[in-house]
Amino acid sequence: MRVLAAMSGGVDSAVAAARMVEAGHDVVGVHLALSRNPQSYRTGARGCCTIEDSRDARRAADVIGIPFYVWDLAERFHADVVEDFVAEYAAGRTPNPCLRCNEKVKFSAVLERALALDFDAVVTGHYARIVDTPDGRELHRAVDHAKDQSYVLGVLTQEQLAHAFFPLGDTVKTEIREEAARSGLSVADKPDSHDICFIADGNTPGFLSKHLGEAPGDIVDAQGNKLGEHSGTHGFTVGQRKGLRIGTPAADGKPRFVLDISPVERTVTVGSRAELAVTGLTASKPRWCGPVPTSELHVRAQLRAHGEEIAVTARLEGDQVLVDFTEPASAVAPGQAVVLYDGTRVIGSATIDAVNRVAAQHA
Repeated sequence: MRVLAAMSGGVDSAVAAARMVEAGHDVVGVHLALSRNPQSYRTGARGCCTIEDSRDARRAADVIGIPFYVWDLAERFHADVVEDFVAEYAAGRTPNPCLRCNEKVKFSAVLERALALDFDAVVTGHYARIVDTPDGRELHRAVDHAKDQSYVLGVLTQEQLAHAFFPLGDTVKTEIREEAARSGLSVADKPDSHDICFIADGNTPGFLSKHLGEAPGDIVDAQGNKLGEHSGTHGFTVGQRKGLRIGTPAADGKPRFVLDISPVERTVTVGSRAELAVTGLTASKPRWCGPVPTSELHVRAQLRAHGEEIAVTARLEGDQVLVDFTEPASAVAPGQAVVLYDGTRVIGSATIDAVNRVAAQHA
């Protein structure tokens, strides 16, 4: 097959490309230039998409022995990922930019361009597995659960999976680094990038303040009593405990957590850990990795990138997914994705719009 290898400049994508060459495919490497200012997108292990990363990707391609190109997708990335991130926080939600990047850039813009150039598929260094079955391709969790990235790939459709390869899904990370070293790849010991790639210093509140400005408001409890003030609702996320700067302690002396964010009223509502508990959620914009479910599902769900699975019942009503939890869950943030699993298989995902609170049901 003629395969386009998306090479970030890290060890995972380099080994993924090398494995496709070893499997006998005709591979071309491409680095995605996603930053308008590539000098500013990495500090140590933070971020990605710098000139340094582009050079690392090029060196890896030379070692592997494949052609290499750089595609400038900075404007597309800014519009579909960065601006979406800012807009979601402005609306009081907590987005996942990695998931949005996979949906809008890596497996939309890149795959579309690859197919137009007569490539058969795109390969990336994501930790996930694709399983071919008589009914089509399935997306599954990676063998290395600590590195599993199936959550942020839950937006991929059957058509996109048909043109995707994830060669690292059956291997643990330590073995990937050893394989890279044996192959003479200089990125074998390169630190993994972490946090949000376009916020190189890791200061998300500072980034959002720069883009949204200050919009002071009140921090209140569930009864509406003022407990403190803030400089902008975009500095908070549901479930947050640190950085609330509330002078008045809770009556029981225990920490308070963010329960709700209302940009219109400029209020941040806080409460106890018990008040964070929810029994279900409503989600929209479903994306199915296989056939659209036609009946109620008794499956498991993951509610954030590094969260644990929980048992749920899910059903599709129109363009909404209604999810009921078998046991209450905590700190479920609108804007995040709910990804449904049947064992290790990813069924699909949707964006969380609203939650059903235990406290509200007992009020």
